[in-house]
Amino acid sequence: MTTPRLIALASGKGGVGKTCLAIGLAQALAESGGRVALVDGDLGLANVDVQLGLDPRHDLGDVLTGRCTAEAALVHHPAGFAVLPGRSGSTALATLDGAGTREVTAMLRGLPMDWVVLDLGAGIGAAQRGLAAMADQLVVVATEEPTSLTDAYAVLKLHRRDAPGAQAGLLVNMAAQPARVHAALDAACRGFLGQGLALLGSVRRDPRIPAAIRAQAPLLTRHPNTPAAEDLRRLATQLHRARQAA
Repeated sequence: MTTPRLIALASGKGGVGKTCLAIGLAQALAESGGRVALVDGDLGLANVDVQLGLDPRHDLGDVLTGRCTAEAALVHHPAGFAVLPGRSGSTALATLDGAGTREVTAMLRGLPMDWVVLDLGAGIGAAQRGLAAMADQLVVVATEEPTSLTDAYAVLKLHRRDAPGAQAGLLVNMAAQPARVHAALDAACRGFLGQGLALLGSVRRDPRIPAAIRAQAPLLTRHPNTPAAEDLRRLATQLHRARQAA
């Protein structure tokens, strides 16, 4: 069985659109023929199931307590990908230690998938950092807001400490000038961390994204030909190429 490639999406602060991007990326990867699982790794404030209008029987908490397997907890979405829901309000999950994050990672790598898209909770807690360090590719989501840039830098700084040499890149969301956002973070990483930052892509601001969220539907299903949908498909293509080159 092929080991899935683990893509973790992280952000220093909430409100940057990370979960919506994770859903869109999962669907874009599935559209290109891959078997994809979207995992809600926001271990205290899980909401992927809410954004997709799902009513799951099991969740990640059930998997970790042995009530069911990870594969049995998957909910298959009509958009072509599977979802492993999180458990909102679980302090036990939110405070996973090193052994716990390794257990979660091993469980995810055992799924019969080509890709696992892990939507991490915002912030730089130990659980988020541990899961990010285990990923094959960390995608740090940022907007052009100064607080988002500062917090994204904090995520990158700690990730390089936790996983030296690991792959991490920037995904700019809702920015009028994504190149400027990348330039600012790249300069900070070169100046203080001794290594630049790859720009994985950007997703344009699109008024149809809030409409898709309100409708509890993936963007690529409800509005398949929008600029943001095009950007997400471009990101999926880039991740495919990076995997083939690895």
